[in-house]
Amino acid sequence: MLHNYHTHTPRCGHASGTGTEYVRAAIDAGFSLLGFSDHAPYRDHPRDYISIRMSPELLPDYAAEFFELKARFGEQIELHLGVEAEFYPSYFEGLLSELRAAGVEYLILGQHFLDDGLTGLYSGRATGDPAMLDRYVGQCLDALSTGYFTYFAHPDLLYFTGSDEEYARQMRRLCRGAKDLGVPLELNLLGLREGRNYPDPRFWRIAAEEGCPAVIGWDAHQPEALNVPEAFSRARAALDALGVERLESVPLRPI
Repeated sequence: MLHNYHTHTPRCGHASGTGTEYVRAAIDAGFSLLGFSDHAPYRDHPRDYISIRMSPELLPDYAAEFFELKARFGEQIELHLGVEAEFYPSYFEGLLSELRAAGVEYLILGQHFLDDGLTGLYSGRATGDPAMLDRYVGQCLDALSTGYFTYFAHPDLLYFTGSDEEYARQMRRLCRGAKDLGVPLELNLLGLREGRNYPDPRFWRIAAEEGCPAVIGWDAHQPEALNVPEAFSRARAALDALGVERLESVPLRPI
């Protein structure tokens, strides 16, 4: 049976399909669990990222649709409500308060932007700067240390083009920290399907050496992305070849 905790909706501005279509696609593909995790809103954030994440005004609608889907399909598939969030320390407690009030159950970490998101430094933009790699690793470990994140989505998002030795040193620090904190790492099927810079083989060799468990995340932005057996088989084979423990499901960390 398949599990996916990484599913988006059109509210983020770059996904398509209705909640009903996602749930039906998951059932048809043989999933026993589907978690919605659209990009989390940060209220009163001074930069405009509305084109890539849900606005705060859409959070009640996001939750309402989920609970309606759970009432309709709960006997056919286990459904959960989460968000994918950056860790912005100055805004994090406010985010948690809004999410709790809406009934959101879990968080996954997707650190697309560094600092408090104020500098616009995108983690997926190619960089050879060791300082940016260090900041990414430090901020992600700070996030995981809060104890609120169920797992770490595309931890190898940082597109580092500098020395392999520096990459290995920093990512080993990241993997060791995640393992010590008991947070699984996600091998991301969206990146695999689209040939992005992640999954990064360098990262996953290190994760294997450090004994980090992994979960496969569909990162679905369209309902049909939940039915990609070839990509899932490739991801599963890659983890198995490295000897990475592959988790079929993960316990949700309450917020």
